Amino acid sequence: MHIPSLVIDLAMMLLSAGVVGVIFKKIHLPVILGYIAVGFLISPYFPMFFNVEDVPAIDTLSEIGVIIILFHIGLEFDFHKLLSVGSTAIVTALVKIGGVMVVGYLFGDLIGLSQMNCVFLGAMLAISSTVVIQKCFEDLKVTGEKYTSLVMGELIMEDLVSVFLMVILASLSVGQGSGSSVVSKLLLMGCYLLVWFVVGIYFLPTIMNRIMELLNREMLIAVSLGLCFTLALLAKELGFSVELGAFLAGSFFAGTHHGKEVEEASGSIKDMFAVIFFVSVGMKVDPAVIAERWTSIIPIAIIAVVAKLIFATLGMILSGQKMETALKSGFSLAPIGEFSYIIASLGISLGVMDEYLYPVIVAASILTTLVTPVLIRNSGTVARFTRNHLPKKLLRVLDQYTASNQDETDHTPDWMVMIRNFLSSLLLYGIIMLVAALAGIRLVYPALLEIIPKNAAGIITCLLVYIVIVIFARPMLRLRDTTFTKLWLDSKANRPPLMILSLLNILAIAYIAFIPIHHIYGARRMLLLGVALLAILAMSKTDIVATSYLQLETRFLRNLNEKTLSRVAAAQGEQEWLDEDIHIVSYYVPKDADYIGQTLEQLAFGKYNNILVTKIRRGKHTYTLPGGSFKVLAGDKLYLVGQMNDILKIKEMLFPDVERRIRTLEEFMESDYPYTQHALACLAIEVTGSEPYCGQSIINSSILSKTHCMILGIQKDGYPVIMPNVYLRIQKGDVLWVMGANNNVGRLAAYSVPTEAPEEESE
Repeated sequence: MHIPSLVIDLAMMLLSAGVVGVIFKKIHLPVILGYIAVGFLISPYFPMFFNVEDVPAIDTLSEIGVIIILFHIGLEFDFHKLLSVGSTAIVTALVKIGGVMVVGYLFGDLIGLSQMNCVFLGAMLAISSTVVIQKCFEDLKVTGEKYTSLVMGELIMEDLVSVFLMVILASLSVGQGSGSSVVSKLLLMGCYLLVWFVVGIYFLPTIMNRIMELLNREMLIAVSLGLCFTLALLAKELGFSVELGAFLAGSFFAGTHHGKEVEEASGSIKDMFAVIFFVSVGMKVDPAVIAERWTSIIPIAIIAVVAKLIFATLGMILSGQKMETALKSGFSLAPIGEFSYIIASLGISLGVMDEYLYPVIVAASILTTLVTPVLIRNSGTVARFTRNHLPKKLLRVLDQYTASNQDETDHTPDWMVMIRNFLSSLLLYGIIMLVAALAGIRLVYPALLEIIPKNAAGIITCLLVYIVIVIFARPMLRLRDTTFTKLWLDSKANRPPLMILSLLNILAIAYIAFIPIHHIYGARRMLLLGVALLAILAMSKTDIVATSYLQLETRFLRNLNEKTLSRVAAAQGEQEWLDEDIHIVSYYVPKDADYIGQTLEQLAFGKYNNILVTKIRRGKHTYTLPGGSFKVLAGDKLYLVGQMNDILKIKEMLFPDVERRIRTLEEFMESDYPYTQHALACLAIEVTGSEPYCGQSIINSSILSKTHCMILGIQKDGYPVIMPNVYLRIQKGDVLWVMGANNNVGRLAAYSVPTEAPEEESE
């Protein structure tokens, strides 16, 4: 039987890597350096030992290893982890990567490298090694110190930036020479990525929850890695890199509570391919290049260490960290990372980076790795020396800045909040609609032309695109919130710009709606655009569209928070989230209030401020859960219910100078109330499916009018929707949190008592 050379190559590679790895671990050196050393020894450049024969096959396995490594990096990263790392990690990563890239580019230009070589050199120097840094922290027993947690948070952010940096580098490489085309391609790429993220979060957790019970370990590996390679290929087809597709696949799994299972199941495969990748890195190190370029290698290593120290320290200080903490963090981020090898491979594969830079960056990486433990061990001494020798005036300025920065509270002006909300809404929903329009004219329309007549294909394409536009036009036009209302009431001068913002959203929708009409029917059919726009605006106001969008939004948010919900449920059991998250405050309507005589429906606290009026006391009379036609008079005592942020905003609008106690719903219910006939009760009711309101939206369920109860929250598949929109649909399995008088709440709960099935007679 003939044994393929690849089998022999793998046997020697893996066995050598295992033996050398044990040796390096024994002498307290990073195992990755051992793998690189093995690759160097068995490469064609070092003929004294066994040499790999099937180099192309090993290169292919190495590329597979990169995909699987990026998939596992994605598995350890999710949206909530990005939020948890805080502003320090984000600011430091951006300042450090940006600054080091500029320094690396300038050094490359100084030694005569081409423009793209300079760009790739800067990118490779900017990335730090997570594996090496973590290993050094463990060996030096400093993992409990403050700066180490900040460094690990920065590395999380750095991984994310590195993945997208590869996308940008690939785009620059393909589109060099045409700046406008590169920018437009990057913008389009960002649009695709946003929609890709939304679609992935919406579908993947749902599908995994339904099929997980059917999967054993090997089937789970097949499904997860199959999706990894599928998204990698799709990314390549869309103009991204395969690494980005693999990273996104991993991050989609990371957001589910099955991410840990996927990571454990495929972990051994990742480890094997990671060994092959790092060994292949060593195989590309030409000793002749190192001997020839050592005068560049040493300066590159020094520049990497010094530039990272300067810019990482600067980033930490800018984010509000003390000088000593910032310096220790800067020294810790010295080693050039594994991503640098991947970026180098990308540059060579694209044909825009000279191959001799690969062994140069690997050699520089080894030097920075060797000096990192020394730098970390002495960082405290350097920090103390720096504090003792810096001018006292500069120290005073730094201490004042970092202290004020860390203690600073958020007092964002209302207009800034309004503009931020407007831009985020425009970007999110506008991009989704834009991608739908582009997909319609580039994918759907050409496909339909192959099977049906042109007119029919155009009509179907426009209808499909406009269905998406109609669904997402509603939240995009939903600008009237607490901030909008406050600005509108504060000054008449605010009203024209607020109307302009609303008009800009309509114009954006009109432009996107024009794209399929222009492409299919030509620019002369403006009448069609007018009809389409009017239809979109009219349809977006309907109940069915509102309900459909809310169902999509709720499912997306539930999937996005699935991992967190599962962890909380496992640790604490069923959560009585409403009692703690809903707050209540009462106040007396002043005599000079400009809304005296208006009805609750006209005030629209619930629609625009996410606040419900649960009770009004007028003299000796008490009105529980007043209807929309109830008029507010001076001296009325209103009881307002909502989330803390909304309560604070409505307080700022209605009674800013009056101090009132804000209580949680739990505290309010537990307080003694002398008038029991007017007391409110709160109850959680699980929907069994037999209720007359099941399957209907809240507004159509008639719960308020028929039972005189108010829905304060709905828990869907464990995800709490607090102060839900009236168009949200009530479904079987939901848990309703309702408020009303004792008798009314009990009457509503009686609807949900399951009827027992008759027992079968025994023979």
